[in-house]
Amino acid sequence: MILLSALRFGSRTLLHLAIIVTPLVFLSTAITNVYAQEPDEVVSTDTSVVQLNVGVVDRQGRAVTSLSRNDFAIYEDDVRQSIQSFEPTYSPFTLVLLLDMSGSTINFRQQLKQAAIRFLDAIDADDRVAVIQFNAKVKQLAGFTTDRKKAAYAIDIAEGVGETHFYDALRYSLVELAKQGKGRKAIVVLTDGLDTHMRNADRAAASKAQTDEEAVAAIKPETNSTLNSILTSADRLGVSIFPLALPSGDPKRLPLPDPIINGIYAAARTRLQTLADRTGGDLNEIRRLDEMFRLFPVIAANLRTLYTVSYQASSARPRDGKWRTIRVEITNPELVARTKPGYFAR
Repeated sequence: MILLSALRFGSRTLLHLAIIVTPLVFLSTAITNVYAQEPDEVVSTDTSVVQLNVGVVDRQGRAVTSLSRNDFAIYEDDVRQSIQSFEPTYSPFTLVLLLDMSGSTINFRQQLKQAAIRFLDAIDADDRVAVIQFNAKVKQLAGFTTDRKKAAYAIDIAEGVGETHFYDALRYSLVELAKQGKGRKAIVVLTDGLDTHMRNADRAAASKAQTDEEAVAAIKPETNSTLNSILTSADRLGVSIFPLALPSGDPKRLPLPDPIINGIYAAARTRLQTLADRTGGDLNEIRRLDEMFRLFPVIAANLRTLYTVSYQASSARPRDGKWRTIRVEITNPELVARTKPGYFAR
């Protein structure tokens, strides 16, 4: 899926596209885990610590990357919070590169893989990347590493057809990120967002709809329990999600105006947008397949403009499931900060 950011934080000029061929010696270690996690497995973290990835721009929309801890003020429900930790924009990320290997991507696998390798070329040398693919199963093809050859080889051997278990893949990725300890974390995912389980449930919910509006109203995409479980885990870990939305999932491109199908596709795209908005990521929509080569580096460049700030939520406030609003202010009034809007205190 593609996340279309309302605010761009900058760009990076890439000099070349690295096509890497790695000896077969990596084959025995490249493919590691097949997803066998129970659906209700949760991420266990210190839920009182709130971690934010924050982008800052000037009035012209240019990224500002030279601020310090004292330039930030964090408010939760309008109460100022004490900053517990601060990481500047050049601190390394721990990243999951999540690749959709379901049947819907089979016709452009080579472009997909080359664009993903270009992402490896664009991120910082100290960033650690794990490569995970998904269709009906979730497979980790390379563990977290700074070895770009190993990660590129994992991308090259990614294959598959069949169903799209996108939210299982997100859950698996969050569990793997939770094992990596503290630090900056993100998920970059290329997909059409049409999760098989959700699509079946959405079809049943919208079965009596006569119009597109009735279908979306019946589905209620943002209330889905699986989506909200993923968002809760991402909140606890401070993980930002950056979907690149493939054109095959674009509700505006459907050839037949069937209300149920339109509702299913619109719900899938709404959920992708929610994943990005709620976690402080970006949704970039791919309108043409050749845009993959441009958008992967854009995300890499945007990651390099993010600060990471955390604070300890007040122990006096109950974990009552209610929404907590977050606001970030910068001491220089000419600058604007962007991060996730808040979280549910679960």
